[in-house]
Amino acid sequence: MTQQPFSRPGAIDLSGLQQPPAGDAPPPAGAPVASGRSAYSTDVTEESFQSLLESSVTAPVVLVFYSPSRVPESATYAQDVAAAVEGYEGRFLAGLVDIDQAPGIAQSLQIPQVPLLMVILEGRPAAQPIPGVLKPDEVSTLLNQLAQGLTAQGITSRHQPLAAAPAAEDGEEPAVDPRYAAAETALEANDVDGAVAEYQRLVDANPADAEAAAGLAMAKVLQRTQGVDLEAARAAASASPDDVDAQTLVADLDLLGGQADDAFTRLVDLVRRTAGDERNRAREHLLGLFAAVGNDDPRVLRGRQNLASALF
Repeated sequence: MTQQPFSRPGAIDLSGLQQPPAGDAPPPAGAPVASGRSAYSTDVTEESFQSLLESSVTAPVVLVFYSPSRVPESATYAQDVAAAVEGYEGRFLAGLVDIDQAPGIAQSLQIPQVPLLMVILEGRPAAQPIPGVLKPDEVSTLLNQLAQGLTAQGITSRHQPLAAAPAAEDGEEPAVDPRYAAAETALEANDVDGAVAEYQRLVDANPADAEAAAGLAMAKVLQRTQGVDLEAARAAASASPDDVDAQTLVADLDLLGGQADDAFTRLVDLVRRTAGDERNRAREHLLGLFAAVGNDDPRVLRGRQNLASALF
């Protein structure tokens, strides 16, 4: 499994879907969709799909396409993804699409197979679709990476719980983990330096807080790349292949662009070519990028193996 960067390709074309009968007003944008299974998952119908897409303006929607008749195990997979999404308390909303019951959605999106997982943000696919059944730890890794990427981009909004779950009292927003609220608020305000300081405070207080450590590492990547011209940075790195500053900057940019493997390979090769203090700087920088992606990510595991080979 590989994570793809958030992007903004074209909006989803709904022209192939049957429109609701005249007189049936669509729900307001961002309104919770019907047929909720739990607080943050719902069965999607052709009638509710538009509302679901509109809710992705608030926060990402994780669509899982499945077919009990064609691939029986895909139904269990859909439930597993929904259960994993539930733990993020509104950071995501799981939309479960049974293509046997809603074939128009699959036709509209040209779904090539089931099961298939797709992340929607602001009404558009936000990453490459992921076919097949992911293992539970792979689903967890994917959601962790998405959450980190959202935080890094200052996207901290959450979905309201669906009607199937107890509503927040007095119309209050779902609670945000207070440990990370200050850092998320800083990122939302494009105050990267403030986010770094907040995450550093959390890590200093509890070095075992893996989410804070990952947030700090990613915030530092954002801090280092503020205002950087991508083409100029790549040209400088190409002209000076052994310049640690030039190579680490492009590695940061690769990571932000979703090319973690490229970032890791660039720095592993740099470690091989350098020695002494420069080699140590390249190694330490690479370790920081590992932390930003997450130590359980398969790409990080491969990167660590390649780093060990380069060092020894």
